[in-house]
Amino acid sequence: MVDSPSRRVKRLREDIVFETTLRGRSFTFHSTWGLFSPRGIDEGTRLLIEHLEVGPDADGLDLGCGYGPIGLALAHLAPRGRACLVDKDFVAVEYSRRNAKRNRLGNCEAFLSNGFDRVGERRFDIVASNIPAKVGNEMLTLYLHDSLTHLKPGGQLWIVSLSGLRRFFARALREVFGNYKKIKQGRNHTVSRATKPG
Repeated sequence: MVDSPSRRVKRLREDIVFETTLRGRSFTFHSTWGLFSPRGIDEGTRLLIEHLEVGPDADGLDLGCGYGPIGLALAHLAPRGRACLVDKDFVAVEYSRRNAKRNRLGNCEAFLSNGFDRVGERRFDIVASNIPAKVGNEMLTLYLHDSLTHLKPGGQLWIVSLSGLRRFFARALREVFGNYKKIKQGRNHTVSRATKPG
């Protein structure tokens, strides 16, 4: 039997639900059309999460959180710390909040912010982001400089990007932080890290 258009539209409005394992813990995520990689954790985000080094009491920020996989992984890896999840998309923030509650992670919060503009004076041990290729050089410059400002001395910025942009990020991170380390190069993505001088 062929679905009627109204039935198909109704299905499209329903949450997309999937389960996955991140760093040894099972998660249930709800997502929706219009958010990045709504049907499952994308390759770049997973590569970043697999290689993050997070202390148990670290305070972390997920920059551009989407429905929350990086931020929830930060909260899981730092049970005595606190994770902030920010995004400029109110739909993403709402799904992050619900996913944090759904996965019983009380040490995180999600709120609307265009980059760091609503973060205030908070300082973090780690900032992590899957930076979209289309963000543009101007916004990327703000992300990197604001990350440096909002990291504690010795704090680290972890990013994953398309591998075709790795040289660009190497130059940009050295320029802003004075250092750069390639952590892992996958088939299509590269995980990079920069450390705020102590």
